[in-house]
Amino acid sequence: MATAGFSLSPALALLVAALGVSSGFYLPGLAPVSFCEKESVNCKSTFELFVNRLDSVESVLPYEYDAFDFCQLEEEKRPSENLGQVLFGERIESSPYKFHFKKEEVCKHVCTKEYNPSNNDDKSKLAFLKNGMYLNYQHHWIIDNMPVTWCYDVEDGQKFCNPGFPIGCYITKDGRPKDACVISSAFNEKDTYYIFNHVDITIYYHSEGGTAEARLVAAKLEPKSYKRTHTDKPDCAGSPMGIPKTFGAKFSIAYTYSVKYATSNIKWASRWDYILESMHHTNIQWFSIMNSLIIVLFLSGMVAMIMLRTLHKDIARYNQMDSTEEAQEEFGWKLVHGDVFRPPRKGMMLSVFLGSGVQIFIMMFVTLFFACLGFLSPANRGSLMTCAVVLWVLLGTPAGYVAARFYKSFGGEKWKTNVLLTSFLCPGIVFADFFIMNLILWGEGSSAAMPFGTLVAILAMWFGISVPLTFLGAYFGFKKHTMEHPVRINQIPRQIPEQSFYTKSVPGIFMGGILPFGCIFIQLFFILNSIWSHQMYYMFGFLFLVFIILILTCSEATVLLCYFHLCAEDYHWQWRSFLTSGFTAVYFLIYTVHYFYSKLQITGTASVILYFGYTTIMTLIFFLFTGTIGYVACFWFVSKIYSVVKVD
Repeated sequence: MATAGFSLSPALALLVAALGVSSGFYLPGLAPVSFCEKESVNCKSTFELFVNRLDSVESVLPYEYDAFDFCQLEEEKRPSENLGQVLFGERIESSPYKFHFKKEEVCKHVCTKEYNPSNNDDKSKLAFLKNGMYLNYQHHWIIDNMPVTWCYDVEDGQKFCNPGFPIGCYITKDGRPKDACVISSAFNEKDTYYIFNHVDITIYYHSEGGTAEARLVAAKLEPKSYKRTHTDKPDCAGSPMGIPKTFGAKFSIAYTYSVKYATSNIKWASRWDYILESMHHTNIQWFSIMNSLIIVLFLSGMVAMIMLRTLHKDIARYNQMDSTEEAQEEFGWKLVHGDVFRPPRKGMMLSVFLGSGVQIFIMMFVTLFFACLGFLSPANRGSLMTCAVVLWVLLGTPAGYVAARFYKSFGGEKWKTNVLLTSFLCPGIVFADFFIMNLILWGEGSSAAMPFGTLVAILAMWFGISVPLTFLGAYFGFKKHTMEHPVRINQIPRQIPEQSFYTKSVPGIFMGGILPFGCIFIQLFFILNSIWSHQMYYMFGFLFLVFIILILTCSEATVLLCYFHLCAEDYHWQWRSFLTSGFTAVYFLIYTVHYFYSKLQITGTASVILYFGYTTIMTLIFFLFTGTIGYVACFWFVSKIYSVVKVD
């Protein structure tokens, strides 16, 4: 998954400004490097190519470069990786591809790999390589912190620049070319694998004012396949390198590359733009996204107007009747004033969910805000996930405080159980799911398997920082006076009359999640593409806007349904308000199942289990987040309306 920025009143203008900054804004430590033909203090003359993990759209399992039998250094260097990179399975390491600035190379030999059918180790290496070609695994190379891209034509004359290229391709038994085999008619032998063992690299540089110093602004390549007669002195010509499905005789694969240099008018700060602009799904979706946002804003305005007008009439009528003493009997939502703040059943669980929901809400808001400003750009790999995890750990205090405050207002006295559940229930479910997924990744030998040291570090952050901060927040929450409600609670609960179908809990909960889901499902498509189809996600301005509209829509839909239920004399609003907006997560889950079957080509039991395992974590987080928004909005609404109406 990758990252950088997009984005409607003054607040929207600020987002648009943020968009303009984000495309060319880089954090300190990601400063440009100058290159020249002769090395000096201010510029380098040599640079190397780094390799990242290999991944596929047909498998959830990424693998390290070392897992495949490619050219490798005897002593590899690994740049330090942040927490986000480790969690996403990024494993960057050095490679034998070295370059000297402006020194062009033609068919330079890197290494030759020999395969002997009598050697079991060679058999397993070749079988793994073939499987990688069959599943269309992609290389991800990096030069000067920029992805090396493979640009090719797509429909309507558009050019798509992919920040990766395939290791090879496969021609099926019936002669149908699979994946990248469509690029050349030379790939024509049935039931044969073709390996891309040569790359033509073009490195683009930009220099200001004709100076000798230059900055690298793009690196593009074309993968090729050549069958060499002399592997020690290879020539880059002839027929492609085909590997038959049956491994019966010795053969070797020689890896080579050619490199040339070209000048470019692109400035260093804008060097990611050509990748982002070429992404074929984004530029056709702006109208759809804007259309969706306008519809949701219109619906939100309608809901708000109806609520304000109806409530204003209700309150004026109730207060007028009280003053003239015309009414002998109350009706409508005022009738349940003595029961509306009655503590809910399972108040402990509700307070724990609210605490975790507030923690997730603040984490998401701050992360998206920083992403909007360009602090979490694609150049700063893994920064998005690192920011989210660190914020979650540090936000234990508001989680403990909110859970304690609501639990105390519900009349709860088991404060130790409350703080322990807040600290361990929801984070424990997420960690247990993540640990099971990690075991599967370990078993499959995937690079996404978290190292044992990182697992210990995350546990240390949870138990050593998050849990104590949750206890601290709970201490202050329980120490404060109980929340004062605007009306007293009757000793005897009022009987709830028979409800019509539309005012029953279940239909209301089902209806409540439709509108919030409607405002996010287009963005959801892009986010899922980013996670599972390995496409860059950079529309954080729009995502932040959708995030704000989601909050408004969840709040208004829940408040509207809450008002209808109170008018029907049903005062059990607490759990219902949480579940009404929280049900958006169920629609999210249904959409991810639809996405899996309609958009992805994932194969293999392990990959399917991993997809739905990680989807479960996302659904739980989304449920807590949306449920908390609904409850808080409803709590504010109920407190407000009962504080302005006169009650005897």
